[in-house]
Amino acid sequence: MSAPLAKGLQRDGQGVVRCWWCGTDALYVRYHDTEWGSPVTDEVRLFEKLSLEGFQAGLSWITILRKRENFRAAFGGFDPARVARFGARDVTRLLGDAGIVRHRGKIEAVIGNAQRYEQLCDEFGSLAAFVWSFEPAAAGRPKAITRAAIPNIVPESVAMSKALKQRGWRFVGPTTMYALFQAMGLVNDHLDGCHRRPEVAKARAATRVPRATARDARAR
Repeated sequence: MSAPLAKGLQRDGQGVVRCWWCGTDALYVRYHDTEWGSPVTDEVRLFEKLSLEGFQAGLSWITILRKRENFRAAFGGFDPARVARFGARDVTRLLGDAGIVRHRGKIEAVIGNAQRYEQLCDEFGSLAAFVWSFEPAAAGRPKAITRAAIPNIVPESVAMSKALKQRGWRFVGPTTMYALFQAMGLVNDHLDGCHRRPEVAKARAATRVPRATARDARAR
C-alpha cells in the first residue's frame, strides 16, 4: 500500500505524484508535467504568458489553457512586433472571436503592452532580461514547498508589477506577476514530493539567465 500523501499532492493510477491543482484533466496534467515551472527565456513565450495571465484575471487558468491555441491564432502567435501593429479593426475582430475571452480592456491592454515592448527592450536589453531581474532570491523562499507555504505575491512580483505599470503596461498586477514567476520558472513551486520538482530544479540550475544591459528595473 502506498504511503499517505502530504496535503496538496495527488497520485494517479500509475503511481505518479503531482501537485493538486492540475486534477485529472488530461490537458491540465500535460501542462503540469511538461510546462509549468520550467524556466523560460524566450521572448515570445514570455510575452504570450504575460498576455494570457492578464486574460486570466477573474477566471481560472484552465479556461485560458483550453483557449490558448485560439489566442495564439488570434494574436499572431503573440509576436510583440506583430501585435504592436494591431489597430481598431483588429480590436473589432477580436471582440467578435468566440474562441478567446472577449474583453475589450484586456484585448486593448495586450496591444498596448506590445507597443511598449520595444521601449522596454531598448532599456533592459530584452523582455527576458527585465523579467529575470526579478527572480526571487533563494534565501527568501520557503524551506519546505507545501501547499500552505506557497504565497500569492512576493516582494519581487510587487516590484515587477510597479515597474511595468510605470512604463504603461496594463493587467500586470502583483498576483498576476507571481503566477508568471511560477509558470515561467523564476521560482519552483512544485510541491515537495511532486515528481516534477527535481526535474524543474535541474532545469533551473542549467538555465543561463539573461542579464539586463541597463539599470536594474527595481531601482526605477
